[in-house]
Amino acid sequence: MQGDESANKGEQSEAGEREAAKQRLLAQAEAERVPVDDTTRAVPDRRWRRDQR
Repeated sequence: MQGDESANKGEQSEAGEREAAKQRLLAQAEAERVPVDDTTRAVPDRRWRRDQR
């Protein structure tokens, strides 16, 4: 039965590591997120239409 307990502890440890990694990724993504106010509006580039005629 001890093998089952160690396997269960290993799974719990992996689940904890996955959750910690997920939290790190979410924190990094939040830190790198650009607020909408800081973005610029894209200006359409219509030059390609002239080349297609």
